[in-house]
Amino acid sequence: MIDATVRCLVKYGYANTTTPRVAEEAGLSRGAMMHHFENGAALIKATVKELHEKRLRAFRRAAEKPEHDVDTLVETYWAQVQKPAFIAFHELAVAARTDKDLAEILHPLQEEFRERFNAQAETLFPEWASVPEQFDLAMNLSQTILEGMAIGIETGAMSPEKVPAMLHHLENQIRALMPPAAT
Repeated sequence: MIDATVRCLVKYGYANTTTPRVAEEAGLSRGAMMHHFENGAALIKATVKELHEKRLRAFRRAAEKPEHDVDTLVETYWAQVQKPAFIAFHELAVAARTDKDLAEILHPLQEEFRERFNAQAETLFPEWASVPEQFDLAMNLSQTILEGMAIGIETGAMSPEKVPAMLHHLENQIRALMPPAAT
């Protein structure tokens, strides 16, 4: 059901992702779908939670490598924001700007995700412990640039040909922030 919801969000957008459409995408009757989720809000909440869990798992897998090579980490996150899960999440995030009910679901989950992501990052990258402000800046810079690039490509505002140079520049900016012992 959650995978079907993600596919619908990517194909049709939030406004056109309805429970009947999700049920059809999943190959289930609406009644069978409602057996698992009491309403569309419960399905969206479960979908957001799963999207967050996927992001955390991907981050953990990339960061658990013995060496924290900046290029590999940037390229791994870049690959993640190219996937349907990111597109679906972005669709929900933008819709929550004007949809109060969706915002009430999404915003608390966003806060929980940020807390878990930051705690995980601090644990996985102990080499940055001596420069917490720079680490926070590197993490925010990476997320903002990579997600912004993905959105730009998704909407046609950025040419895919610009990606390699942008990734290289971002990697250099992160290296400049790293503590001397980690470079």
